[in-house]
Amino acid sequence: MHASAALLLRHSIPSRLLTGPGPDPAQLARMLACAVHVPDHGKLQPWRFLLVRGAARSSLGELLARRSVERHAGAAEASIEKDRMRFQHAPLVIAVIARLTPGHKVPEQEQLLSGGAACFSLLQAAQAEGFGAQWLTGWPAYDPAVLERLGVGGHERVLGFIHVGTAQAPGEERERPDPATLTTELAP
Repeated sequence: MHASAALLLRHSIPSRLLTGPGPDPAQLARMLACAVHVPDHGKLQPWRFLLVRGAARSSLGELLARRSVERHAGAAEASIEKDRMRFQHAPLVIAVIARLTPGHKVPEQEQLLSGGAACFSLLQAAQAEGFGAQWLTGWPAYDPAVLERLGVGGHERVLGFIHVGTAQAPGEERERPDPATLTTELAP
């Protein structure tokens, strides 16, 4: 398949529709190799990857349920359960964490964009390996207790949780904008 055709076929599979099996070690290694083939001005490697799988998904879910109650007194049980199950569907969740170098000649914005490119590359690589994937953030990406549990340091930020697994159903393609309506040309 031509690379542009693969890009045009990319779409998210909702995490609740992802199940096992997930990537085997060789597939995961190829996916991560793709993720580091992104623009990286200054060769800073301003990202790292944290694999959340197996029992770690459940323990993280229990933390999210507790935090949900702490954050919203009187939270509905359905909301708490949704948070408990947030990382339970896909067999693998890859947290992409930006490792920022403040004050570097490469602006932090460019470092963040490099990490965003790594997230997108993981989505593409998962699809190329035959898996469904979804890039999510949500409140856990910003919650101090969750960040501590994930080992996110002071100059780090969670850029996304990439949920990867076998799709139980095909994802629905959404209407995409016409690029011509978003494109202008700078006048001489």
